[in-house]
Amino acid sequence: MAQRIIVTEVPDGPLEAEPLMTPREVAAVFRVDPKTVTRWAKSGRLTSIRTPGNHRRYRESEVRGLLDASREGGAAA
Repeated sequence: MAQRIIVTEVPDGPLEAEPLMTPREVAAVFRVDPKTVTRWAKSGRLTSIRTPGNHRRYRESEVRGLLDASREGGAAA
């Protein structure tokens, strides 16, 4: 799959590009249904970014952080 990136501006700093993931890609990482990922975004567990077409995208760094936290806690995602 093609990698998507988002460019964010850091106050008084350079622009940084961050990889984005689709709901399907996030679901594959956690082995859940993509609708579960959407519910996580609606509940605030995961931050979503909306594309111009109103599709959700998720920051890869945040997804990896959530995955690491779920592994450390021993709880299911």
